[in-house]
Amino acid sequence: MKHLFIALLCLATTLTFAQEEKHDSHHWTSGRPDGHAPISVMGDHVHHKGEFMFSYRYMTMDMRQLRQGTDDVTNASAHANYMVAPQDMVMNMHMLGAMYAPSDKITLMVMANYLENDMTLQMRNGMNFNTSSSGLGDVMVSALYSIFNKNNKAMHAQVGFNIPTGSIEEKDVTPMSMGMQMQLPYPMQLGTGSFGAKLGLTYLGQCNTFSWGHQLTGMINVNDNDQDYKFGNQYRFNNWIAAKAGDNLSISVRLEGVLIDEIDGNSDLLNPMMVTTADTKNSGATFINSGFGLNYIINGGAFIGLRFATEISTPLYQDLEGIQLKQNYNLMFGLQYAFH
Repeated sequence: MKHLFIALLCLATTLTFAQEEKHDSHHWTSGRPDGHAPISVMGDHVHHKGEFMFSYRYMTMDMRQLRQGTDDVTNASAHANYMVAPQDMVMNMHMLGAMYAPSDKITLMVMANYLENDMTLQMRNGMNFNTSSSGLGDVMVSALYSIFNKNNKAMHAQVGFNIPTGSIEEKDVTPMSMGMQMQLPYPMQLGTGSFGAKLGLTYLGQCNTFSWGHQLTGMINVNDNDQDYKFGNQYRFNNWIAAKAGDNLSISVRLEGVLIDEIDGNSDLLNPMMVTTADTKNSGATFINSGFGLNYIINGGAFIGLRFATEISTPLYQDLEGIQLKQNYNLMFGLQYAFH
């Protein structure tokens, strides 16, 4: 508790006197074990001119138990208006990223992913069945612009574009489809089908043994896709504190607020009375998530600059529009390798 209090005091002090410490020329640095944000935070840092970084992340997200608003609901409640209700869903995602800095001011970033979705559903008669989908998702291309780096603090902005490479035509066989493949509902699709714009602002700071950061991002889906709908915009506010636990290891805690708008429009290929996930009224949510993470960096030898990281996060609060599956937990592992 003492170290946490010192970290919070250090954060408050530097935010208050950030503009008064002009005599201190020390730069914020990513070379420390706590120099990267928790692995779940994307676009958290920039690079020096000529530097590359490649990354791989694996995420698994577990969802189960129906909820409406902030209250749990039963299968019977869902079956009152829908023939089918989801029971649980697991999404696994493999993410590949690359960053390159053509200058000290600008860092370019591209991220692609491969998704595996599996959902268990229940019919009114109590029969359970599964649907699944897998394949490439959308691609995100971004530019990060360094606004300042001084007094052990740094700030950068992000402008990104979502390229809709992921499929929105995923199908599977269900007990009601008579052996034919049918269009899967919105959560089981691999992409958005829409071009999108991402805007972000990240503020970072460091003390001798602690670091912290704040990141605000917005993901705006610009156009309706080929099925005449677009996924809801997403807004995220991330806050984290990390403590060095030696020259190679850091421990982090994170608090995130998430606002997801409802799906706009609907697909004519889906019957909204069939299953809750096919009805766009059951979309949109507000979350407050907490996370605990570890970052490990290799500081010497042949693999200098290689990082290993993991984070587990779970909702402290979730308010879901309509009837949806609750989020249970997210678990992410990652590798990052930076070099000149």
